[in-house]
Amino acid sequence: MQSVVSVDVVTLRFWGEDSGIRLGVAPRGHAPFAGELALPGVLLGRGERLVAAAHRALVTKLGAPEPAIAAIGQLVTFDEPSRDPRGPTLSIAMWAVLSPHDSPAEWVSFDSVPPLAFDHNAIIGTARTLLTGLLWKDPAFTRALLGPQFPATRAVELATSVHGVRPDPANLNRTLATVPGLTRTDERRRVKATGRPAAVWAFVD
Repeated sequence: MQSVVSVDVVTLRFWGEDSGIRLGVAPRGHAPFAGELALPGVLLGRGERLVAAAHRALVTKLGAPEPAIAAIGQLVTFDEPSRDPRGPTLSIAMWAVLSPHDSPAEWVSFDSVPPLAFDHNAIIGTARTLLTGLLWKDPAFTRALLGPQFPATRAVELATSVHGVRPDPANLNRTLATVPGLTRTDERRRVKATGRPAAVWAFVD
């Protein structure tokens, strides 16, 4: 039997009210695993590009409006033959970042992912490692999460939620200085009632 190809999207948000990164999941509408939570995914159509399929999954399975899709990229392929009870299915895992919107999706942290359909827990585990490598090294990914400008404290929160450990602020500042197109501004922003105002970083177009 020839393998079919699915596109499954590890969907991320890091909105103003989020203290850490969140992952979007939603109940499946049909068998197999009907009603169980899963990553948004679709079968790749004939001649369809991966990014187009990822857009389709986000809109139809996660309820995200097109304008909220800030960025999309490719991660890795999962080829375990028994990963889908319907038969051999390759899964091309993609990442996506969504900007604030209203949708019926459920949002969970990396450290509190519930049991998901198929091998989607394994996909998220692998994706976390790969996304850790993308953070700060991929300007499009980093900017989609943090926005055009952000206080240093937000970078600390983001790094902590992706890596699982809190970074040293001085080391993080040195890392931020290496991100292409990112610069430290003269502005400082108070984000807590006490303590020093945080330095503000901005992407330069």
